[in-house]
Amino acid sequence: MVRIFNFRRITLGLIVLAALGLYSLLAPKEQMAPPQMTVPVSVATALAQDVPHYLQGIGTVLPSADVLVTSRVGGALMKLYFTEGDRVREGDVLAQIDPRPFEAALAQARGTLARDEAELANARKDMQRYARLAARDYVARQTYDQQVAQVRQLEGTVAADRANVRTAELDLLYSRITAPVSGRLGLRNVDPGTLITANDSTGIVRITEVTPCYVVFPLPEINVPLITAALYARAHTDPDKLPARPLVEAWSRDQKECLAVGELLTVDNRIDTSTGTVRLKAVFANENERLFPNEFVNARLRVRILDNVVTVPPAAVQIGSAGNYVFVVRADNTVELRSVTTGIATGAITVIEKGLAAGERVVVDGVDRLREGSMVRVAATVRTVQLSDRPSPLATEEGPVLLPAKPGNGPAQAPGQQSAQQPGRQSGQQPGTATAR
Repeated sequence: MVRIFNFRRITLGLIVLAALGLYSLLAPKEQMAPPQMTVPVSVATALAQDVPHYLQGIGTVLPSADVLVTSRVGGALMKLYFTEGDRVREGDVLAQIDPRPFEAALAQARGTLARDEAELANARKDMQRYARLAARDYVARQTYDQQVAQVRQLEGTVAADRANVRTAELDLLYSRITAPVSGRLGLRNVDPGTLITANDSTGIVRITEVTPCYVVFPLPEINVPLITAALYARAHTDPDKLPARPLVEAWSRDQKECLAVGELLTVDNRIDTSTGTVRLKAVFANENERLFPNEFVNARLRVRILDNVVTVPPAAVQIGSAGNYVFVVRADNTVELRSVTTGIATGAITVIEKGLAAGERVVVDGVDRLREGSMVRVAATVRTVQLSDRPSPLATEEGPVLLPAKPGNGPAQAPGQQSAQQPGRQSGQQPGTATAR
């Protein structure tokens, strides 16, 4: 009896446990909404400012004068009167070729001239005598005509002698080599004592003038309407309001330093069909000689200025299937996905033509985890670049300013430290465009 009672108790317990398990599986459960995740982001405020519109091309610096000094006569080079790298003016003496052969040639030419002039004077006197005798028929007319021909022949000889004297004088003058233009001297190609020939292709030294100088650079043909409009606007505008010619800036290869500012001189009269570009020529005073002949520079032509347009950091603009869009942070810290129309863009800012107002906050970092209506927490702020404060065309947005941590979220981070809460940059964005200050 005891065994039967124990067996019944065990069986009843198993049935109760099975019933409880089945109830826990089949009973309706209370649905609980998952807590909404707050995404840490970096934001920037849209800024209204004047934006200059630049067209950029890689240009080459050309000197205003580039002359290879050569000798017009041959001979032994006796002396050089210059130092390599010096500045010279037009007419300064640079070198001296041995003048003695040319002095002797000049003396010989002058002697020949004197002899022929004496013969001409005597022939003219004889012609006058024959003229009187022929008038009285004392001599034949033919004799007189022969004397006239003799005088004319000697006159031609004297003229040739005078040209030879002039040539000898020029050869003697050319033996003293002077600077044909003003400019800076390069490295010399010959040494004193060298026997040089006339019009040698090697030359003695090269002179280049870089004050002023020119920069020739190409631009795509699609920009021709902007260029012609800029030229037309300045030609028909008060010079007190706009410069006579569009401004051109010459920047270093790394685009960190503006080397010089000049003016657009002219535009080529046709487009190169092989490259689809048009060449432009700018002139620079280059008084500090920072532009060097044959140097490659980044030429930036300012064609217009966009007045009071809305600008944001380039990282704020995203590209989707429906076009460009930004995430706008509302007052309640939720985001709105808003389509925008973008204008020109530089390394510092992007112009928003439509869809965004100045003063609105946009997300620049952490957008990969955002959706319409997502809750965000501003972990850092980025100041939109003011172009008047950024001399370089490649200046990027300001570094993020990390906000103090809230109580209970750990100690505040010092500026310059990496934040564990700071979101990573989205894929495809260049690193280093925003660094903690």
